[in-house]
Amino acid sequence: MDTDHYKTMVLEAGARTLEALMASATYIQLALVLVIFGIAALLANRIRHFVPAFAELPEGGTYPPLRIVTAKLGSLFFPLIAIVMLGVAVELSRNLIGQAWLVRTAMVIAMMLVLNTIIRDHVRSEFIAFVFRWIGLPLLFLHLVELLVPLVAILDAVSFTVGNIQISAYDLGRVLLFGSLLFWLGRVSNSTGQEIIRRQEKLDVRTKELAAKMLEVGIFVIIFLLLLQVMGINLTALAVFGGAVGVGLGFGLQAIASNFISGIIILLDRSISVGDYIELEDGRTGIVREMTLRSTTLETFDGKDVMVPNEKFMTETFTNWTHKNKEQRYRVDFSVAYKTNVRELCEIIKQVVASHPKVLSGDHVPIEERPDCEIDSFGDNGINMFVEFWMQGIDDGENRVGGDLMLMILEALQEHNVEIPFPQREVRVLNEGLSAPGANGRA
Repeated sequence: MDTDHYKTMVLEAGARTLEALMASATYIQLALVLVIFGIAALLANRIRHFVPAFAELPEGGTYPPLRIVTAKLGSLFFPLIAIVMLGVAVELSRNLIGQAWLVRTAMVIAMMLVLNTIIRDHVRSEFIAFVFRWIGLPLLFLHLVELLVPLVAILDAVSFTVGNIQISAYDLGRVLLFGSLLFWLGRVSNSTGQEIIRRQEKLDVRTKELAAKMLEVGIFVIIFLLLLQVMGINLTALAVFGGAVGVGLGFGLQAIASNFISGIIILLDRSISVGDYIELEDGRTGIVREMTLRSTTLETFDGKDVMVPNEKFMTETFTNWTHKNKEQRYRVDFSVAYKTNVRELCEIIKQVVASHPKVLSGDHVPIEERPDCEIDSFGDNGINMFVEFWMQGIDDGENRVGGDLMLMILEALQEHNVEIPFPQREVRVLNEGLSAPGANGRA
């Protein structure tokens, strides 16, 4: 009995398919779909031609993030225009020839392809892409073919209770899908917004960092609130929870809150910015590479990253070597023998130091910042001298100027036969006529 029933269903489906293929209305719809696709391709091509911001990017180049986004949006013009035109064609076909199943099928396929293209080009997280592709696309298809409402009713009936909370399969799927969508939108908006802010040349570095961090916090607060709405949690019920969180911040989360507030203060008072060379109270040094609302990252010259809680910059003393002036003064010490012509040597050393490419020198440099050689003190073994110089940046890492200058000074001293003193001691023998015990053979 069942076998005959299935055979009848197959025969009826085949008969309907054959009837559709033989009907002239089917070929009219097919021609309409092809014409729409041709017009959509032509319009999309014209738009991308006359609006360069949406044009396709050549391979191998480096482009701003906003330009990459607009180029990817330009690739969606063809399917989007086709969908709009197919939507109009569905109504026309239904009113003129009495059926529009083929045009509607083409529109459904176009919508699926658009969403799949968006997932491929814009979603970087593999997990979120998996959720969109294997949950979002099937749900979109069921919605377009008007089968989603019965499926929602079935999933809503499959539920379980945890305490006083009833959770259904539909609730879990909705939270998973919309949560992934919201967090993906948050990450894209955050990264794109921060790139746009950091490219604003009219803003200084500190203002850019502050605006970027505030944007990040604002986006994820909004996403969190929207996710609570998706989960069906009443926001007014969070008032009591907010009071408990406030008490927790006063005790267990005090350090986290302190670092958070300190980070905001640092960004506002502009005492530290990315690229500054910082020396902490305990002697650790490094260049500021990243500033967050919790900590500041210092990169040392030996390749290590030091994570410094922001609270340290509020409660402890630190030295910012390059906060307002990137130019720094350094000195190199050396000694020469007392018989040296010091006046002549000072001029030689000044010229040698000024010849280094990283040392500030020349007539355009203020006289107080030009290389200067002086006597420091008169030592036991020779004359202690030093040479002072100014340079851009820190004398370390890629700017190792001090070591180069010591080698250049040594070569100059050797070239001009200047003696470098070494420790000398004068020994005097007192009472030379007094013989030592046993000198005459007697004990």
